[in-house]
Amino acid sequence: MKTFTATPNDIEKKWVLIDAEGVVLGRLAAIIANVLRGKHKPSYTPHMDCGDYVVVINADKVKLTGRKMTDKVYYRHTGHPGGIKSTTPGEILSGDFPERVLTKAVQRMIPSGPLGRQQMRNLRVYAGAEHAHEAQKPEVLDVAGMNVKNTRSR
Repeated sequence: MKTFTATPNDIEKKWVLIDAEGVVLGRLAAIIANVLRGKHKPSYTPHMDCGDYVVVINADKVKLTGRKMTDKVYYRHTGHPGGIKSTTPGEILSGDFPERVLTKAVQRMIPSGPLGRQQMRNLRVYAGAEHAHEAQKPEVLDVAGMNVKNTRSR
């Protein structure tokens, strides 16, 4: 018996469309990270980019459970002394780039390094319902219907 290792000729990439409206942020990010890495395929190889392209729409309508919208804090540092900055998911979602909440959640679930950066290039996130990838004929992945816990009505 030999262990199968995918080569670039073996890899087939598809396009996947996900509607994030009403879906819980962490659960959605975990599913997207698995699809980007290719862990949903039987031919998964850890050192190859064998994941699919993912297009996410309605990223501004993603939900957080509990009081995370106001109590969760994201920190970043400017690089200067005393330059720590903080923001909440509610502030980001109501700002100019609401898709960054989802993008950063997925990025933190992907390994850091050259392969992780390549896999993150396969992610397209849009705040609204319109996207520019109709020509690729993406397959719809119903994350809300996978599990009852994936959605929040409030």
